[in-house]
Amino acid sequence: MPSVLAAVAVVSTVLPAVLAQVPLASQHFTYTALPYQADPNTGERGSQYGYNICNSTTEGPTSLCQTAIINSIDDFCLWGPPEPNSLIGNVEGESVAWCTKPGYGTRVIPKGAITGLQFIKTPDYVQVTGLIQQDLINIAADDSGGELDPHGADQRGNPLGGLLFSNAWGGGFTQAVEWHNFMGGGTFCLKACDPAGANAAKYCEHIFDRIGCKYNAPASYADGEFTSCDGASQDFPGIYTVGGVVSTYTQPPESLGAISTMPYEPVIPATSNCQTFQSSALFTGAPDATVTRSSSS
Repeated sequence: MPSVLAAVAVVSTVLPAVLAQVPLASQHFTYTALPYQADPNTGERGSQYGYNICNSTTEGPTSLCQTAIINSIDDFCLWGPPEPNSLIGNVEGESVAWCTKPGYGTRVIPKGAITGLQFIKTPDYVQVTGLIQQDLINIAADDSGGELDPHGADQRGNPLGGLLFSNAWGGGFTQAVEWHNFMGGGTFCLKACDPAGANAAKYCEHIFDRIGCKYNAPASYADGEFTSCDGASQDFPGIYTVGGVVSTYTQPPESLGAISTMPYEPVIPATSNCQTFQSSALFTGAPDATVTRSSSS
């Protein structure tokens, strides 16, 4: 009969491997006690590209920080490629945090990159939407884009081990377990769902990766406008009402080609208590852009 010590030895050998397979969206992290890498796996997509412990020693244009923030109109991050002229769909697993201000150990979004922006806080989530000169954060100028979220086909997240935190719900930085970020086509949207809400996974749905910001995070997307608002929560992505009938959209597979028509137009939620800002006042810590852009772009 095996000894108790032998049994313990077997369990201690197997347990780390079992824990490593827990989906990223089922794991909970504390901002002040992060592991070096949230994803310890080595699978078909390899190891986590960057790291989650980020500070002044990691900050700058070559940072590989994969811990992002969304707090307010002037304090948030977006996911972007580590190398210039990349297609986001090809590097979603390796994407790194690009933030609007220094202090998080990340890359900092250059001046002039964001040309329109709305921050909205609803009862269920916080969200930033807007327009961006995406080549300034290493996304190819003609890339129509893709989705990043804490799931992925292997449940390791895109990016692998990518974490998102917010202080918008009080009590310091709270992990947004459910979130989605669409980048491309000159637009962006990042939604972080309140983990205390009953429908976080529905508001931050991750299965509609082909229909972009317009349907997953409906908003104004107005160039030259920078506003911060309270707002009503949107309809769940993919749920729509036509003629009083509530329906669920089914996204066709990529094998059927481009999506040329949609059965509905998304409803932009009502907003209130909006404040308007100048971009020059929002991004005071942003570095100058290093990408040379043509005068016609």
